[in-house]
Amino acid sequence: MKASELRALSVEELTQKRDEFKEEHLRLRCNNALRQLQDVQMLKKRRRDIARINTILSEKQAQASTIS
Repeated sequence: MKASELRALSVEELTQKRDEFKEEHLRLRCNNALRQLQDVQMLKKRRRDIARINTILSEKQAQASTIS
């Protein structure tokens, strides 16, 4: 997902999306270990999506603490 799409989501939606991506990443890793994964690049994409969401969440938390 693009960062601009993620920034439009609320904190709750972001945490839900992060949890979904973590579960998917785990499944992809298991399939890769069993040599059943066709698109190995999906591992990299999901890992980066999770990192992107974590970054945006920390930005939103920092922004909220600055405003308060």
